[in-house]
Amino acid sequence: MFRAAVDIQPACLGLYCGRTVLSVNGSLETYGDCGVCPRGQRTDDNKICRECVGSPDRYDWLYLGFMAMLPLVLHWFFIEWYSGKKSSSALLQHITALLECSMAALVTLLVSDPVGSLHIRSCRVKKLSDWYTMLYNPSPDYITTVHCTHEAVYPLYTIVFIYYAFCLVLMMLLRPLLVKKIACGLGKSDRFKSIYAALYFFPILTVLQAVGGGLLYYAFPYIILVLSLVTLAVYMSASEVESFKDLLVRKKRLVVLFSHWLLHAYGIISISKLDKLEQDLPLLALVPAPALFYLITAKYTEPSRILSDGGNGH
Repeated sequence: MFRAAVDIQPACLGLYCGRTVLSVNGSLETYGDCGVCPRGQRTDDNKICRECVGSPDRYDWLYLGFMAMLPLVLHWFFIEWYSGKKSSSALLQHITALLECSMAALVTLLVSDPVGSLHIRSCRVKKLSDWYTMLYNPSPDYITTVHCTHEAVYPLYTIVFIYYAFCLVLMMLLRPLLVKKIACGLGKSDRFKSIYAALYFFPILTVLQAVGGGLLYYAFPYIILVLSLVTLAVYMSASEVESFKDLLVRKKRLVVLFSHWLLHAYGIISISKLDKLEQDLPLLALVPAPALFYLITAKYTEPSRILSDGGNGH
């Protein structure tokens, strides 16, 4: 059953199948049969399962930050949506949601390997297929399938699920008590709607990570830029912001604007990765450009103005 490294071994088929190291005697390693690598390991170029000893690079952390932001942004959106214009509880709920997600992120890092540390060890992502090892189980005789599914991108895939679980638990522990205490301006049916919304979007986020985690890993910088641009344009249009003066009328509009600017900056940093600071940092000067362009051109695209000009033309 066991073989030494000097023995002639049959080829280990499959893109992600490997041999586990059973024992090490000096420079001689003894390997097991070809199969799935244990959690926290992935195959090297020689089809040997090696422990992940690296650390996430900057892009990996930016990806994890994006996945951590998704539930927080959705929390804030639904809190604002259901809180009502006269409700004074929205701010406290926003702060509570931030606290929940921050605590969940902290606990997730602490329970990840190495336990008790804010540092995590990881395997390097090499290509898109690393996220979908279940699609590359070999069938040597076209009948029997050798199952070699494991987390080749350890822990970038599963750590997101752990984070979402902690977010949900902390929300169910903290938010209902807070909402019941402070949301007096809302009707009984409206008080908990932001919590009910979370019970819908957390399963959706979980399925999104399970199915599209690899695609999101490579596409999230562009998703951030596109969505932040579209949502900013929609918000400014719905709020009838047509000049800098309109922005200063309400503090809430400035908060929304600066939040979108932070998302713009996050997307730009994720695309450039800040590998070359002298070249990449000047790109952050483009962050206010979409808002400035909207404010400058908004008066020329006013529907009533266009209709009146068209009528005068006739």
